Amino acid sequence: MPTYDYKCTQCCMQFEALHSIHECEPKCPACGGTVKKLFLSPPAVHGYMEHGRELAMRSLRQEHGREIPD
Repeated sequence: MPTYDYKCTQCCMQFEALHSIHECEPKCPACGGTVKKLFLSPPAVHGYMEHGRELAMRSLRQEHGREIPD
């Protein structure tokens, strides 16, 4: 089951809830108020994966003493 992020429209508390997509939205655990689902952005990766791949390929080339195809 997915985890959803919510924010209470009355007390502004943010919380997570684990439930099926077919279930109704929960009530705020602090005040019992209505909530809105938050849509959060996934973390951004800025070139780290490519840089890590370059370092790994360089290490393999040095270790094996020959060209490794990309």
